Order: sequence, then structure tokens, then C-alpha cells
Amino acid sequence: MSRKRSWPASLASSLLLWSCGTATESLSVAHQADRFAAAEWSDPVNLGPIVNSSDADNAAALSPDEHTLYFLSNRPGGLGGNDICASHRRCKTCEWETPYNLGTPINSAAAEGAPTLSEDGRMLFFFTTRADSVGLADIYVSHRVSAGTNGDVWGEPVNLGPDVNTAVTENGSYYTREGGVGTATLYFNRLTAGNLDIYKAELSNDGVPLGPAVAVSELNDPAATDQKVTVRTDGLELLISSNRAGSFGNLDIWRSTRQTVQDPWSTPAHIGPPLNTAGIDSQPSLSRDGQTLIFTSSRSGGFGNTDLWMSTRRPGNR
Repeated sequence: MSRKRSWPASLASSLLLWSCGTATESLSVAHQADRFAAAEWSDPVNLGPIVNSSDADNAAALSPDEHTLYFLSNRPGGLGGNDICASHRRCKTCEWETPYNLGTPINSAAAEGAPTLSEDGRMLFFFTTRADSVGLADIYVSHRVSAGTNGDVWGEPVNLGPDVNTAVTENGSYYTREGGVGTATLYFNRLTAGNLDIYKAELSNDGVPLGPAVAVSELNDPAATDQKVTVRTDGLELLISSNRAGSFGNLDIWRSTRQTVQDPWSTPAHIGPPLNTAGIDSQPSLSRDGQTLIFTSSRSGGFGNTDLWMSTRRPGNR
């Protein structure tokens, strides 16, 4: 794999940052929104030298059963500047096995990144800078052809089209079916006025955009880079990485909540230590139960430029 490829300045910077009823029901949802309010994140643990390398390893995504970890790496042996890799484990408490490159048709001689899966694991969304992209980077979807013990087989990626992709940069994709009902939502980053902002688009069950993407204004700071969200499965908690005022370092992890999936997100609040340091702490990825967080960090104790780290929490009581 060549690491000498030259990218446009704005894209190179972005690659490093990547490198989204009834009264009874309302009461239930409100309770869920608060169930982690008193929970504290554990001291982050490096995923270790099996997953991490001396190169840049970042932008993780867990499969629905949490048995496969997808992530971005520029380690040797790939097809392009940045490739999507995967590591399996036999159970949720088992060790991660040696990662492998997803190969074609997911990876190419261009840069790929920000993998995210549908809740049933049959669709893989990611961004790429390949030649048929509309802009500097576009978001694509690939449908799973088959699943097996040696890894899933993925179909030819399809560009999500003009409702999502524009002549600028789109990346940092995150798929969620908020609250487990209704249409799915794809959160992603778009480069606007020199900064990355958060946008979202509604998707059909086949991953087709149902209308033009819109900015998630309550999450965006016009003076900052806001990127790579992750949303708890119930749709009531969102984590974002941002370098807005109040951050400790280059990028930090911030948290937003809401009472129902119809409400706007709260103004992001800084999570603080031990998740955030003076280095890069970004690209958060929550497990479906909200108890495990895997994120990218350049903190000391790593093996390369950036590594994948994990922190856990348990629901608290207010």
C-alpha cells in the first residue's frame, strides 16, 4: 500500500478526522433518555496490537451482534490510501482476531472509510474518493451477497446519489433506525465553508435516500469541525466529535440527548475525562445497548498514529 498518495488539502484533513404516542410511551422514552445520566465511562483500554498497528487505525463500527469490528486503516498490504478492514471475535467477551482487508469491491485504489452497517447487517455504508464520485468524497452503499465464517461477501457499491452527495465532500457516515421504528436515518459529514457539519437523510429499507439531506443545525457549530456521530439504538443519545470551544485537544467527544425521537437534540455537552485528552479523541461508536464505546485516539500508550480504544459504562440511577 502506498502512503505517498497526495490528497487535496481539505480532503487530507478530513481523512485524519475520520482517518453519524401515548402518554405511557412518552414516560417510558423519557426514562430511557435518563438511564445513563449517572453512568461514568471507564478508563479507556487500547484494543491491543492484534487490532491496532504502527499505522493509523480509526473510524470503528461494530456489527449488530458485536462479533465483527470494521475499521479504517492505512497499514501495508491494502489497495489504496485508506482501506476498510475487519476483525472477528467468537463472543462479546472474546479476544479480537487478526484483521483482514475487505478487498474489492469495497476497497479500491482510492481512499475508503467510515464504515457503518444497517441494523440487520445486510447493508454496508461507507465513503470513498473513487473516480466515479460526484465530489471529493461520496457515500456509497453495498448490499451483502452472502454471510460466512470467513467473512461476508459484499456486492458492488452504489453511489447514494444527489440527495446525499454533492460536488463537495461527504463522509463520516452513520446508519441508525432511531427507536427501532419508522424509516432509517443516515447521519454524515458535509464540508461547508471550510468546516465539517452534520447532515442527515432518511433512507428506505433498501438504503435509498427518500429526499434531500438536511443539516442537523442543533449539532453544528459554525466555527468548528463537527463530525462522525453515533446514536444509541433507542435514538435518545448521540455522541459527536468536535473541536468546538471547550475541547481539550484537536477533537473531543461531546454528548447530546433528547426525550423522544421526534425532538431536536440538546446542545452537545463535553464528556470530559477519561474519554477526552489533549490529543485526538474522536469518531465514537456505541454498541447497540449503549454500554460499550469504541473510539479513535492519539493518546499516549498507543501503537501508531491513531489507535482504537474502548470504554464501558453501566446504566445509572438518578
